[in-house]
Amino acid sequence: MNKSDISGRWEIVSWEQIYDDGRVVYPMGHHLRGFIEYGPYGMFCIIAKVDRQGFTTGGQWSASDSEKAAAYSSYLTYSGGYEVEGDVIVHQVEHSLFPNWEGSSQRRIAKFQDGLLHLSARLEADTSEARHAILTWRKMA
Repeated sequence: MNKSDISGRWEIVSWEQIYDDGRVVYPMGHHLRGFIEYGPYGMFCIIAKVDRQGFTTGGQWSASDSEKAAAYSSYLTYSGGYEVEGDVIVHQVEHSLFPNWEGSSQRRIAKFQDGLLHLSARLEADTSEARHAILTWRKMA
């Protein structure tokens, strides 16, 4: 696999987390929207729940803490550089909704199957929350 294989914009199809204990969780539900784009200047990823709730207690800065927390929980975005190392795509996170991701490298095992791009990562290995996260993407025209 190389950069030209993944170049372009990919629409999110699904995001599931399969726990070692058998649980299957869909972090943002079954209905998602968003994309990941790989281009000459880096990568950008955005994923959101389809039916995010609008603020009712104020605007973007003055809404209640619980509404802002719900917005945070229904949206993910990050961007930065990337490299392809065999079947692994390394996202070099420069900007993220999650402050702890900034400056980190997120490693994703990439696999093409039936015209879809599957990116997976092992999370919290050797804990009771150990799981595989699998995000599936479809190339946009």
